[in-house]
Amino acid sequence: MFQLHYTGDITKYINPKFVRLSQSLSIMFLFLFFIHITRIWTSKREEAVHEHHQGQDCCHHDSHTCSHHDDHGDTQFTVKKLLSYSIILFPLLTGFFLPAKTLDASIAEKKGGLAILGNQKQEVNSSEISDESDSDLEDQSFEEELAEAGELEHDLSVNEEAEEISNEEFEQLKKDLYSASAIKMDDKVFSLYYEEISKDIDKFIGREIEFQGFIYKEEGLASNQLVISRFLITHCVADASMIGFLSEMEEAPELYDNMWVIVSGVINKAAYNGTELPMIKIKEWKAIEEPLIPYLYPLTIKVL
Repeated sequence: MFQLHYTGDITKYINPKFVRLSQSLSIMFLFLFFIHITRIWTSKREEAVHEHHQGQDCCHHDSHTCSHHDDHGDTQFTVKKLLSYSIILFPLLTGFFLPAKTLDASIAEKKGGLAILGNQKQEVNSSEISDESDSDLEDQSFEEELAEAGELEHDLSVNEEAEEISNEEFEQLKKDLYSASAIKMDDKVFSLYYEEISKDIDKFIGREIEFQGFIYKEEGLASNQLVISRFLITHCVADASMIGFLSEMEEAPELYDNMWVIVSGVINKAAYNGTELPMIKIKEWKAIEEPLIPYLYPLTIKVL
């Protein structure tokens, strides 16, 4: 865990807002480690002294019995001991020697691929209907989300994008999305803009858009189609969800899974399994290196 914090790879496992909590737990584990090590050494010394005195008393009475009942740690190395040591050593060795793996197209496929994007669209629509039917519950839920967000700390030293914004700034970002001549989806606003575009695709058809992500190709797509994706992490990689845009481009057959690109194009819409999804007609693209921090994180709204 200390190594992950030192290298910065901890953000490949958890949301940066929880980094300080993780650091605190690391210090606590280190403290407990030293306490238990001290106890083990103390116990070993006491056991050695006890066996020494017991051996002396025993040998005064029956030296033959004494020599056959003491175990000074020189017993044969058994399968049971091997298993015990392996349980301890395996996670330590894998933690130190296996590099942190970034979620990629193979994970996107296992999580459902485009079907997930379709489900997200349906969930957004269902949420809108529910919100319109009960505005009081919406206000209460929103206040609870703000309160929860206000309790979570962030760590700018790990990820500059992990910043808190006020509710006014949040609303302004949404206004900027609707008023901008061209939509630029940087990591800070990606999840927010993606949700807004998916809510009402018709309002954004024909708009210019620019964003970056990794290539994910799914069986059943046309040869000129692919998905440019990102993973959104709320708490940790266990709850990571894929978000991204179905895209069309002439060069699609030349591109491959997990290739990172930055693209610009025009928003359109397409149907997938009966669900309308935003689709980007790519006009320009460029291959790029995988970002140092490849994941997206929800915006955190602070309570003033």
